[in-house]
Amino acid sequence: MSRTIQLIINPSELGAGTRGASLGPFAIQAAARTQENQLFSKVVWEVLPDLNHLLDRPVIYPLAKRIDGMQQVYQTVSSALASHIQANRFPLILAGDHASAGGTLHGLKAAFPDKRIGVVWIDAHADLHSPYTTPSGNLHGMPLATALGVDNLPCQRNHVDIETSLQWTQLKSNSVKFSDLIYVGVRSTEPEEEAIIEAEHITNITVEKVRSLGVQKALEQITNQLNACDILYVSFDVDSMDPVETSFGTGTPVPNGLTIQEAKSLLEGLCRSPKLVALEFVEVNPTLDEKKNRMAEVALELITNCTRTLIESWK
Repeated sequence: MSRTIQLIINPSELGAGTRGASLGPFAIQAAARTQENQLFSKVVWEVLPDLNHLLDRPVIYPLAKRIDGMQQVYQTVSSALASHIQANRFPLILAGDHASAGGTLHGLKAAFPDKRIGVVWIDAHADLHSPYTTPSGNLHGMPLATALGVDNLPCQRNHVDIETSLQWTQLKSNSVKFSDLIYVGVRSTEPEEEAIIEAEHITNITVEKVRSLGVQKALEQITNQLNACDILYVSFDVDSMDPVETSFGTGTPVPNGLTIQEAKSLLEGLCRSPKLVALEFVEVNPTLDEKKNRMAEVALELITNCTRTLIESWK
């Protein structure tokens, strides 16, 4: 059976601190139509149901905002992912905020229960908070903690009620090992996250390191470290790039990020890996874009190049 790409649009923005990320995937689609880019006509795509109506209701769990809805988002993403993988389709996910990436990892664990998952997290942020350490309660700062099973109680700053604690426990998938996680471009972290990174020796290939090593050497480092992993998942947050070159069309932009060309080259190299089983793009927010739809246009360029590379690598 030949392999095909399946675009999965997940418009959830339950985990974000600012509104508008749910429009990100559709802004990318609008950019494609404006440019007469045939991505969405050549690749099969589907839109997952979301629970964004919960954003209009009062917050019940301030240390894990809308975690009850996120349970359902995780399940929806997980089920869709596992279904497509079993049908030999490659999931390319366009999501709203980064919170639901925890659901993606849950789905990978369900689809590959006996496989060791390597994760390349290209992002400005570490996303390692839990309800016990979060400064905001926003779940898009916690997806990796759910995958790693992290509470980080030594750095606890919040008193967590029993119901929130139970919901958090249910959200954790424990699908990834610390040694099988590599950050690229992370440059905005809190002390609680830094403590985990240091204690667990999590690799962070910084922007400066990408430039000093060169993209090819950075890719070799990723390949070597994750050599023991059976499969590979890449999560790309657009805030990993420099907002001056792209735009501020994302929820939490951070200066001094990757250039578009660096991001393109990194993603292209990763898409050539025979171990890659899923790729995700997140956090485009057109409501914050001071350059009209520039961030979505950049994301479209990267996604289009990734699809081309994937198809070429399967021949």
